[in-house]
Amino acid sequence: MSDILATIERSALMAKVRGSGNDSTELKLIAVFRLHGVTGWRRKAPLFGKPDFVFPKLKLAVFVDGCFWHACPLHATQPKQNAKFWQEKIARNVARDRLVNRTLRARGWRVLRIWEHELTRKYERRLLARLIRAGLVPKPLLLESGPKRGSA
Repeated sequence: MSDILATIERSALMAKVRGSGNDSTELKLIAVFRLHGVTGWRRKAPLFGKPDFVFPKLKLAVFVDGCFWHACPLHATQPKQNAKFWQEKIARNVARDRLVNRTLRARGWRVLRIWEHELTRKYERRLLARLIRAGLVPKPLLLESGPKRGSA
């Protein structure tokens, strides 16, 4: 079926379409937060760069970055169709990410970027360690085996 709009009209119409976010990855991170008792986060907070999650008390902005859209060093792929367009698009995303990080840090915020692949079971321990370092999850108590020094 052919398009009823001219190329320029179709392009202008499609440019008006805005994504609503990365809901599936955000929902996975919410599940991780709930599993580990993470509280105090807000979504859709009016903060520069539109973080996926904001922890106002910690001044922490959390972004969940898709491996394709943000050029993940482990999983980024380069489409063969319309390659130049996609290279430029992804390069703009990466440049915008850097600008957002710098701007938020200059305003006193900490930034945590989580790759989409880190929400899989394979990377669960690594993600938990990052959440602990960010102060979102309390450090687990390390149980020592055997008696403490100096005890009889």
